[in-house]
Amino acid sequence: MQIDAITPNEIKYNKSVYLAAPSTHLRYIVPGDSVVKWFYTEVMVPKEVENSIHAYYETNGFHSGYGGIQINNEKERRFIFSVWSLYKTDNPKEIPSAYAVNLKAKGNQVSSGDFGNEGSGGHSHLVFPWKVNQTYRFLTGITSMAGDSATYIGYYATPEDNYTWHLLSEWTQNKTDTKTGFKHLYSFVENFGNNGDDYFKAYYGNQWILTPSGNWVELNQAKFTTTAHPRKHQRYDYGAGVEGNLFYMYSGGFTHLKNIDAGDVITRKLNGKRPVIDFSSLKK
Repeated sequence: MQIDAITPNEIKYNKSVYLAAPSTHLRYIVPGDSVVKWFYTEVMVPKEVENSIHAYYETNGFHSGYGGIQINNEKERRFIFSVWSLYKTDNPKEIPSAYAVNLKAKGNQVSSGDFGNEGSGGHSHLVFPWKVNQTYRFLTGITSMAGDSATYIGYYATPEDNYTWHLLSEWTQNKTDTKTGFKHLYSFVENFGNNGDDYFKAYYGNQWILTPSGNWVELNQAKFTTTAHPRKHQRYDYGAGVEGNLFYMYSGGFTHLKNIDAGDVITRKLNGKRPVIDFSSLKK
């Protein structure tokens, strides 16, 4: 049997200091000049990655915050919702009062506080034993915009109680950077530990926005980006695509090489089934 030789120029390996798997992102394309007041998504983590800890499967990212689900260790899983201060610092204690992110409300058994080290702001989480191969729903909204502040709210819904909406938290961001609505909607897969030899994957589906006038618009296109970089983070085990009517992303594990380039746009099938939400019944 003949074995083809591999030249040194063909060998690919990670020369960076990063041990984590590369992050991957789906940056959703909002049609036309739609103004976004509410952002709805769904996420499902497959069984094949249920033991990959230090994983953040973010669903509802936007210009000033994000939310989603995490596997923090072998025993703990969380729902997350956080809002950044627009004061540039990694130390929340340095945020001036004029740039503060203030907690207005939080749900039952939800923990809240400051966060730092990646910008700073207000953080909330609920320890919840979410399960693989189950779909979880997230809803993020702007409840008010007044002067130089905006108030953001995050909800979650689970199959365990027939998808009843529950409050994670509500935050007022001062010195806000929006006078209209949400901007830069996205989801990501992130490994926030050093176990980048583990494999991470999630499915994202049924993305919708609601305009201030009450029009639901389905989002079925997204641009792919990643933190993998030829010089800064030489990893090649990442990718994204579409299965059925769901987007998916993966990274880590060194088993599945990239199947998409940064900047590529992918399109899933339209579902045409908008969320049915009684906003008047949402609890604060």
